[in-house]
Amino acid sequence: MRILSMSVGKKGSAIFSGFRALGLYSNHLAHVLRFHKKHREFYVLTAVGQCFHTYNVKKLGIVAVSNALPEDISSLAADRMLVYAAYGKHISAFAKNKEVVHTYTGHQGDVHLLLPFGDHLISVDKDNVVIIWDVESEDTYLQISYDKASFEVSALMHPSTYLNKILFGSSQGSLQLWNIKSNKLLFTFPGWASAVTVLQQTPAVDVVGVGLASGQIIIHNIRCNETLMKFQQDWGPVTALSFRTDGHPIMASGSPIGHIGLWDLEEKKLVSQMRDAHTTAIAGLTFLQNEPLLITNGADNAIRVWIFDVAGGDGRLLRHRTGHSAPPTKIKHNDQSGLNILSAGQDGTLQSFSTVHERFNKSLGHGTLNKTRAKKKGVTHDTAKLPAITTFASETARQSDWDGIIACHRGFLVTTTWSYQKGSIGAHKLEPERFNKNRSLNVHATAVDITSCGNFAVIALSSGHIDVYNMQSGFHRGHYGKDKAHAGPVRGVSVDALNQLTVSVGADRLLKIWRFKSKELLHTHSLPAAPASSLLHRDSGMLAIALDDFTIQILDMETRRAVRRFSGHRGQINDMTFSPDGRWLITASMDCAIRTWDLPSGSLVDCFLVDAAAVSLSMSPTGNFLASSHVDGLGIYLWSNNTLCSMVSLRPLSADYEPTVIMLPGTCPSKDTEEEEVLDADSSEMLEYISPAQLDEHLVTLSLLPDSRWKNLLHLDIIKKKNKPKEPPKLPKAAPFFIPTIPGLVPQFALPTTPSEDQSKVVNLGVLAQKSTFYLQLENALDNNSYEEPVKLLRELGPSAIETELRALSPDMGGEVRVMQSFLKMISSILQSKRDFDLAQAYLALFLKLHLRFIADQPELMEEAESVSAHLEETWMSMQTLLNQNICLLSYIKSALL
Repeated sequence: MRILSMSVGKKGSAIFSGFRALGLYSNHLAHVLRFHKKHREFYVLTAVGQCFHTYNVKKLGIVAVSNALPEDISSLAADRMLVYAAYGKHISAFAKNKEVVHTYTGHQGDVHLLLPFGDHLISVDKDNVVIIWDVESEDTYLQISYDKASFEVSALMHPSTYLNKILFGSSQGSLQLWNIKSNKLLFTFPGWASAVTVLQQTPAVDVVGVGLASGQIIIHNIRCNETLMKFQQDWGPVTALSFRTDGHPIMASGSPIGHIGLWDLEEKKLVSQMRDAHTTAIAGLTFLQNEPLLITNGADNAIRVWIFDVAGGDGRLLRHRTGHSAPPTKIKHNDQSGLNILSAGQDGTLQSFSTVHERFNKSLGHGTLNKTRAKKKGVTHDTAKLPAITTFASETARQSDWDGIIACHRGFLVTTTWSYQKGSIGAHKLEPERFNKNRSLNVHATAVDITSCGNFAVIALSSGHIDVYNMQSGFHRGHYGKDKAHAGPVRGVSVDALNQLTVSVGADRLLKIWRFKSKELLHTHSLPAAPASSLLHRDSGMLAIALDDFTIQILDMETRRAVRRFSGHRGQINDMTFSPDGRWLITASMDCAIRTWDLPSGSLVDCFLVDAAAVSLSMSPTGNFLASSHVDGLGIYLWSNNTLCSMVSLRPLSADYEPTVIMLPGTCPSKDTEEEEVLDADSSEMLEYISPAQLDEHLVTLSLLPDSRWKNLLHLDIIKKKNKPKEPPKLPKAAPFFIPTIPGLVPQFALPTTPSEDQSKVVNLGVLAQKSTFYLQLENALDNNSYEEPVKLLRELGPSAIETELRALSPDMGGEVRVMQSFLKMISSILQSKRDFDLAQAYLALFLKLHLRFIADQPELMEEAESVSAHLEETWMSMQTLLNQNICLLSYIKSALL
């Protein structure tokens, strides 16, 4: 029996299901800090798309991922018990950082500001409506509407110790203090002629920090309506404010360009600058209560913890979680363990993400032509900074000895080497000398590959040249072709597993196979369209070529013939990856589809759609995960392979198959809220498959019994002679708690017998001549011509019992000729049904061994034996024909050039 858990008849993908997302840490929303009294630990919450992540500040380890909301989170806030997230016109309250327990509906515009306030929640929408909610009952306690022209709410806070008071800041610059219990406006502050961006309580009661769009920071006493001090930030509007509470009068301010200013409130001056703390605007910054720690986050997908433990008041980076600040362009598993994924992003960095734990993540840094100068000036001021990596190749064979990664950069001729062990850019900048470092030629590297030994790199250029370099020394080791390898740009290059052949595809619609060492051209193959990219599976020797007409060709490197052609994509094919065994080719294109092609059957077996087109794919070398990166997405998404943990029926999909959209991993609700779908009668889903006893009446079927039950029937006398005991067996002591059983293959309990006192001691000869069950069934079969029961009985007997039954058929042992004739008819019926073919051979051989001479003297038995011989020869001829056909087909497949 086989259990098939999924099939293409069910919605979604049969092979892949969303597992989790890697490399997503923060977006443009400010983080939220919480303190857990029981754990005595701080936690930081950051919004990521439709859900939020919870990290402990101690190690920045992820603690929880919330259930996803229908839309992206627009504002995040938290109190002691709940976390509040606004999305669209709705607000949800989460308990335990995961589950939605309350939903607040009533806003007519999108909510953009939240403030928990005791048992109430204050929210502000884009229509300038303020609603105060009762947290538990989800009812509206108070609603305040402002005129957008005169007072557009841009910030709000609760002044410490001010009972039932809320301070609102506006885009017009003025501030209002309200008593929300009595619904009264207590006081209006005229402001400072600039929009209020931040309101923050200082450690001193009555004193509030106000951040303005002009860059001014105002420290204002709202009780006396007196400005205590002013600071001017030259980096644009103030995005965040925070105050140290560990005894140092320091205020930190965030800016839109990623700088942080540190201000001394006693000396009223700027004491330090933390430049380039983030590459984007500072979304949020918070000093931990009574600790010299500052937590910052930004839209560059980073959370950083800074510690102030050095003289001068400057903070140093203590720990961080950083992903790509721009979407990844190429991802690839780094080694055979499948635990680390290399990712190159549009931000110019090369990073490694661990599928096990985030503490194993590491960034290899930004590409640069001058590593020493980049260290001195910093990445942002490095004039020799390289653009984003377009493609790269990696090999772990010699990565501990020298660089094991080589990368192409957008529009650059120079290719760079990288060291995974050192976690940085490598020593070599590979550039052919033929161009004399002339940057105006508009020639750039298009494809790269590293040999499986890790010694050589093959680099293809847009000019049609293909060069070979030594990875250890960086020396040029030759090029392919007399002048150029291809007439146009080279779109793909690969080296086989044994460094024997190099294969390249170019825009001139030619595929060329070269000898790797001598650079000799061995074979040229014409392609039906210009290729976009190529991918070689080294173990199987299959080369996949994505063409510009949205089709894929598979070329066998051994026969040098195109063996498969796949069509179905409706957009440019972005990337391809093979399964570890080379059976599947998984492709992604701009039509937002991810398709799985089965190479042996040459058919499409799985297809699903995603919201954003996948730009890169990588299948784990262990086959457990498929990794994907998507357009405008900063993360790497893992899809688990269902075929590893359950039986999956993979059937070829029809040409008119319409795939369904699957949400990206990490954004899927954990609860299965979908109703069970009622499948049609003609659905292709098979919940349970039971194999029939005989697949087809024309096929010969074996019994599937163990060999010990029939294979040694002809040699029982030899086996008994070898196994004859030296001493007679001793009877065991009486054990009343064991129920006696009858010897045999099928366990049966022996019925207790009580000897009667008047039982005669004279031997009854009729008992000795008693007929067995098998003998009686053979007699009955002569009348009804049905031999199913005697065959079934023989299948349950052991070898010794079968020999005993066959011996008892002879007239010398109390049998009859007509019963022996019935046995031969039983063999004929087995051969005619073409079932239990092996048992029929074994039983017939033993029968002939025991009774051959007697059969020769009986005409009735001879006639029946000739009939059995005819049936046997007919069955064997049919079986031999089938075997010969299969052998012929296999030899043709092996030798023919398909």
